[in-house]
Amino acid sequence: MKKTPSTSSALLGAAFLMATSAIGPGFLTQTAVFTGQMLASFGFVILLSVLLDLGAQLNIWRTLTASGQRAQQVADQVAPGLGYLLGGMVAIGGLAFNIGNIGGCGLGLNALTGLDIPTAAALSCCTALLLFWMKDAGQVMDGFVKILGTLMLGLTLYVAVAARPPLGEALWRTVVPEKIDALAVVTLVGGTVGGYISFAGAHRLLDAGLNGPQVLPEVQRSAVTGILLTAVMRYVLFLAALGVLAGGRALDPANPPASVFGHAAGAIGYRMFGLVMWSAAITSVIGSAYTSVSFIRTWHPAFDRNQQRVITGFILLSTLVFLGIGRPVRLLLWAGALNGLILPLALAVILLAVGRNRAGAGYRHPVWLLAAGWLVVAVMAWLGGVGVWGAM
Repeated sequence: MKKTPSTSSALLGAAFLMATSAIGPGFLTQTAVFTGQMLASFGFVILLSVLLDLGAQLNIWRTLTASGQRAQQVADQVAPGLGYLLGGMVAIGGLAFNIGNIGGCGLGLNALTGLDIPTAAALSCCTALLLFWMKDAGQVMDGFVKILGTLMLGLTLYVAVAARPPLGEALWRTVVPEKIDALAVVTLVGGTVGGYISFAGAHRLLDAGLNGPQVLPEVQRSAVTGILLTAVMRYVLFLAALGVLAGGRALDPANPPASVFGHAAGAIGYRMFGLVMWSAAITSVIGSAYTSVSFIRTWHPAFDRNQQRVITGFILLSTLVFLGIGRPVRLLLWAGALNGLILPLALAVILLAVGRNRAGAGYRHPVWLLAAGWLVVAVMAWLGGVGVWGAM
């Protein structure tokens, strides 16, 4: 495939959309909470989640871009009506995440500016709506998530260095853990590639006109780039939290990631947390709304014609539900677990489509990748059952 500036921008934008959709407030909260529970052994959970992420994302991105169809259209070719089921599941999971994302926006702006959380959440809602109603919203969205994604990584890296984590212990336990938590794995994978996040990048590439077997090498590199960006951010935040805990300081259960930044870098660290949290949350609001609506826009021509209005309604509904419920930290943890349970079902549908040669004429899916995908389905289904049973 001949790469043009617009093509390169779309590929990088898709990687950042996937990564920043994953690196949301739930991502920050989950990482801090589970590091507090598992200490250095949490590094192994991160490593395992990355391997599962690769197995899921590469199968999904390749299948959808090779076929030139969105996930729900591929699912309908497996069995009539299955696309509606998949779309409904992803949209519900995306809404659950987006309620937490709006809450994360409120937490972030509260830490950064001192605004009360409901007001900060409402202002963030208006910011997201403004972006979607701008001219060339797709290109603006690509640029927005690239800038904020880079900013988040840079600030978190600074805090990790300031926290002085026990790096040797962290690296050792990443390979040889003392303990493993099934619910932690399900929550992390769900928060990284569960639900709508699995499809964010691939659907963005389809909207940018990139499809067919000839684009697969570039698509695969874009998918791997997104996963690696997410993994680096997760591990850097894990090191920051581990450094704080190793120094004998406790994390605040009301806002665990904020205490990581505050303990590591003082008052300025708390302000930095506010900027990171808001950046993570607002980019996830964008990714969740865009991808969730991309599933239901094919249900009826009216949805496709009025995509901006549907996205507007999705974001407004998320904001209203959050303002009515509150408790953002608990919402963020449960949203990750919910989307982790959706992942094996969604991925299984895509793999069935590949097995029945529904990904386009002339396309051959790598056997090793198909096997890896089914392994992810089996592992996530098992871990999901164990994790949910243990939490009951």
